[in-house]
Amino acid sequence: MNNDREVIARLRQRIPTFECTPGCHDCCGPVTTSSEEISRLPVKSDAEHDAALKEFNCVHLGPNGCTVYGERPLICRLFGTTPNMACPNGCRPQEMVEPEIEREVHHYIATTRQVLV
Repeated sequence: MNNDREVIARLRQRIPTFECTPGCHDCCGPVTTSSEEISRLPVKSDAEHDAALKEFNCVHLGPNGCTVYGERPLICRLFGTTPNMACPNGCRPQEMVEPEIEREVHHYIATTRQVLV
């Protein structure tokens, strides 16, 4: 297993989950992600990307929410779990992400090649 996979797996395990407000997609804008993470997502056409960007949405946002929820990138998982990226609807996990894990996610993002989802 390569190092990026191990880092992603470890960080995913440490980011808490929570229930979102049904129908809310405030965190589903265009984001960047690592090459490793995007390799796990379905390939979308240029037209699909253009249409999503025109609406400031993620290309994987469907009518009922995230279509790749189980494989969503680290930045998407972090949203709502830290005061630095708070949910506008006040949703949050019982325990917020540990500051060290948040720093590690941002460090991983800053030190890996990122591509637009």
